[in-house]
Amino acid sequence: MIHDERPARTLMRLLLAALALLVIPGFANAHIIQNGAVGFQSGFTHPLTGPDHFLAMFAVGLWGAQMGGRSVWTLPVTFPLIMVLGGIMGILGVPLIGIETGIALSILALGSAIACAWKPPEWGALILIAVFAICHGYAHVSELPKAADPADFAIGFVIATGLIHLFGIGVGLALHKPYQGRIARVLGGLIALGGVYFLFA
Repeated sequence: MIHDERPARTLMRLLLAALALLVIPGFANAHIIQNGAVGFQSGFTHPLTGPDHFLAMFAVGLWGAQMGGRSVWTLPVTFPLIMVLGGIMGILGVPLIGIETGIALSILALGSAIACAWKPPEWGALILIAVFAICHGYAHVSELPKAADPADFAIGFVIATGLIHLFGIGVGLALHKPYQGRIARVLGGLIALGGVYFLFA
C-alpha cells in the first residue's frame, strides 16, 4: 500500500517555520512577564509565548508518542503534576541553583532522545521528565510579580502546558509512520539545536 506523504511534508514545513520563529533572538527572554501578570490569562499565554518552555512541552508530547504504549499519556501527565511541585518550591523560596541551565538542558535532552528514537524503561523516562518539570515549574512561578495571583496563574499555566503536550502527541502520532518515523527524528534534532541555543544564549 502506498501512503500519501504530502500531509507529513506540509506539517513538517509548518513546524520548521514555527521553530525558526521561536529561536529568533528577540524571543529569547522567555521568562520575562510583561505588563504585570495578574492571573489566569497571563498564566495561560506565558507558555505559549516562551519558546524554551514551548519547545520542552512540545518535546514531552512528541517523545511520549514516539515511545508509544503507556508513555503516550504517562509522560505528558507526569510533567504538569511535577511542575506544580516545582512551582510550590518557587513560591516557598526553596533555594535551587542552575534552573535556567536545567531548562535549556531539558530541551537539548528531550530533543536528542527524539532524534535518537531512545526508548528507555518508562520509569527512567519519568524520572528524567520529573527533574526537568521541577526546573520549569520553579523558574516560572518564582519570577511572578508579587501582584499576580499565583493560583490563577498556575491553573492557566498548567492548562496551556497540557495543550502543548497534546499538540506534541498529535504531531508525534502523525509522524510515526511516514518515512518510518524519520521526520520525527529530524524534528527532535532541531529541538535539540534549540536547546543548544538556549544553553549558550
